[in-house]
Amino acid sequence: MAPTLANGGNNVDHETNPEIVEEWFHDHIQHHAKPKLTKLHLFVHDNVTADNPTSVLIAPANTNNIASIAFGSTYAMDAPITVDSDPSSELIDRAQGTFTFVGQAEPVLSMAINLVFTEGEYKDSSLSILGNNPISHDYREMPILGGTGVFRLARGIAIVDTVTVDIEKLNDILEYHAIVEHY
Repeated sequence: MAPTLANGGNNVDHETNPEIVEEWFHDHIQHHAKPKLTKLHLFVHDNVTADNPTSVLIAPANTNNIASIAFGSTYAMDAPITVDSDPSSELIDRAQGTFTFVGQAEPVLSMAINLVFTEGEYKDSSLSILGNNPISHDYREMPILGGTGVFRLARGIAIVDTVTVDIEKLNDILEYHAIVEHY
């Protein structure tokens, strides 16, 4: 038996209705619309050990080797993103996804993160980032591989820098500079 939706199956967001999206593709892709370029500057506040953690361990490393205790550990993340590095500044979106420690020689994360915009001109849109994040480097480059809403068919680059880090508590503030091409 097929699942049913409340209201007779009519509670579909009109912006993501399949017919509307197909019309959007026809108007933007088949008619060779010029892509837009958007630059974003935002801050992710990730707290592993806070009273209300934004990242939680979902799969611990399966090792007894103290030197590589993090290698293989996987976390789920739902962290606030603000307009500046002050955690109490304006909330504009959430960083949601997973990351796994994949480096044995140095701390490297493999990240699958979505920047989900909850406020402002990009509200109800998202960007998907998938890539390696060698966290000991000053700047890390990760690809933006897609998006939704305003960022349909997005592609681009996110440059990440650690603003502050508390190694003991595993809490940090990350600065993202993103350049995104989209339609």
